[in-house]
Amino acid sequence: MIYLDNAATTLHKPPAVIEAVVEAMRSHANPGRGTNEGAMSAARTTHRAREKTAKLFGCPEVERVVFTSNSTEALNIAIQGLLKAGDHVISTDLEHNSVLRPLYLMERERGVALSFVRADGAGRIACKDFESLIRPETRAIVCTHASNLTGDAIDIRTVGNLARRHGLLFILDASQSAGCLPIDMEEDSIDVVCFTGHKGLMAPQGTGGLCIGEHVDIRPLKVGGSGIRSFSREQPEEYPVRLEAGTLNSHGIAGLLAAIDFVQDIGIDRIHEKENRLMRQFYEGVSVIDGVTVYGDLKAPARTAIVSLNIRDFDSGAVSDELSVSYGIATRPGAHCAPRLHEALGTVSQGAVRFSFGWFNTEEEVERAVEAVREIAT
Repeated sequence: MIYLDNAATTLHKPPAVIEAVVEAMRSHANPGRGTNEGAMSAARTTHRAREKTAKLFGCPEVERVVFTSNSTEALNIAIQGLLKAGDHVISTDLEHNSVLRPLYLMERERGVALSFVRADGAGRIACKDFESLIRPETRAIVCTHASNLTGDAIDIRTVGNLARRHGLLFILDASQSAGCLPIDMEEDSIDVVCFTGHKGLMAPQGTGGLCIGEHVDIRPLKVGGSGIRSFSREQPEEYPVRLEAGTLNSHGIAGLLAAIDFVQDIGIDRIHEKENRLMRQFYEGVSVIDGVTVYGDLKAPARTAIVSLNIRDFDSGAVSDELSVSYGIATRPGAHCAPRLHEALGTVSQGAVRFSFGWFNTEEEVERAVEAVREIAT
């Protein structure tokens, strides 16, 4: 199989990640729930993972790295734990449902007001439009770093500086950018980074988290076992246990630690260069095929390695099935949990076929994918 669905999850993991998970399953007990060697081994691995994650994202305090099962959980913790009745939030048309649905929930249940920076017909947004939407009651900007549909990236430093000037929280969805694009909480003026492990970081599924700025306090989404203050009726106030009720996925976190080591050893810039070289090779091949429409700004210097397209008026699901059955190529069709952007692109009924490239893909695989698109289009 030629796997070109890395924006959904990276199928091919570094060998060290697999080995770390297997070793953790042999040796890890419950971190923070005892002093036996198994529990201490898990606790040490978890702490090292916090340190590496903090360094990766420029988080100011190791204790403010909170682990979750994925970025959807992280975004729900941040959005539900920071917003209150009467707040106004600015987001964008680029968002995934992991941002949109928590925001819509806050709109319904807490009366939070929402505004969206609109995308044009090519799927692009303008950073200047954020400022025009700010009101006296605006509390936060919540947005993705890069679209999971087009790969187009937002200039997060410009948005972060804008938020800082106006005293707003900046909550970043790094689902598509962690491990692919540089992120620095201090330099980019980010208050909360929400990330997942299983995509660009090449870590196991079931891993992710939040990196939280030092002056940001988030109400817990869930409460329960913490391993400390067991006689208190309240969840402990201190981070990370404030937001980590229950047993952590220490096996997955061991894999996340190994994955971050792998990414940092190679270098995010090098990973970005290779993935985008493959993406541009594919784009240059398919963009000249009659009947192919490509979405997004493929000339933008900062983007992730995604090309979404349609072939004539063919249903995107049918095209993806043909790619899989006849050519052994894995892609993602449909709406990609990005309803507002499909509305902007005019692809609500047809959807789109997404090709997303990763570190372990090759130029030969890209050429075979181009040829497959050409044959389907003729």
